[in-house]
Amino acid sequence: MGSTPDPITHLFVPASKPDMIAKAATSSADAICLDLEDSVAPAAKPAARGHVVAALRELDFGGRARIVRINAVDTPFAYRDLVEVIEGAGTRVEAVMVPKVASPRDVDFVHTLLTQIEQHIGRGDPIRIDAQIESAAGFVNLREIAGASPRLATLIFGQGDYSASMRMPAASIGEFDANDAAYPGHRYHAVMHAIVAAARASGLRCLDGPYAAYRDGPGLERASRLARALGFDGKQCIHPGQLGTVAAAFAPSPEEIAAAESLVQAYDAAVAAGRGAAVHDGRMIDAASIRMARALLARRRQS
Repeated sequence: MGSTPDPITHLFVPASKPDMIAKAATSSADAICLDLEDSVAPAAKPAARGHVVAALRELDFGGRARIVRINAVDTPFAYRDLVEVIEGAGTRVEAVMVPKVASPRDVDFVHTLLTQIEQHIGRGDPIRIDAQIESAAGFVNLREIAGASPRLATLIFGQGDYSASMRMPAASIGEFDANDAAYPGHRYHAVMHAIVAAARASGLRCLDGPYAAYRDGPGLERASRLARALGFDGKQCIHPGQLGTVAAAFAPSPEEIAAAESLVQAYDAAVAAGRGAAVHDGRMIDAASIRMARALLARRRQS
């Protein structure tokens, strides 16, 4: 449904800043998210919708996926975001990102309204939905949210609002601070692992949220590699300077690719010889080993 089927890097840009949108459209991001929510003041939201429509209709985004983040469905802005943007530029929108999804009803509301608007404008292919999990309710309702709509494509972790919902002290969004050092483990492991599991069980993708300290390269790399280790497909970015670090962290290294290719070759040779398992580089390999290797090689083709 999009020109970029499996984007790794999502670059947020405030919908109230047309000049920033124009720059983002030529960035190295896989997907551009035009944000009508947190980065836009309430009084500026009506004008920001117009900027989004103009940008989608007039700018060349190349192969970058075009995503619009609306306001939460419990605000007075969400339905106008959908109606004005999709009616104005609906053929150029690939996905609607829904923040603060707390229950399957939130997804269903957006699904129903999108269906009606698409019928009105004559759009045949459905706009997909990306759901941000940012609250205690979203965490406990993950399984139901993941199955709420055939439009649903991605689950996204929103650490900042999740921390607030859980009353977890945090100095900033996505960063490691003294609160992390105080806990003997990874404080967000439970929700992040649950998001990955819900996504995989429902055939969805999953993205980690942004890292606020956009000048902290080492911290961003650490956060990105942690998210990849948990199984996330990519990460949101708030600054173009973060894109290269995130893309490199999520892309398989040449060493990983070479090892996976060697493992696949050894396994194929074992199967050809009538064996279900083999020994390669001092380790036993079997069907589970080959699934992991082929998943990594598939990721190489996407990156």
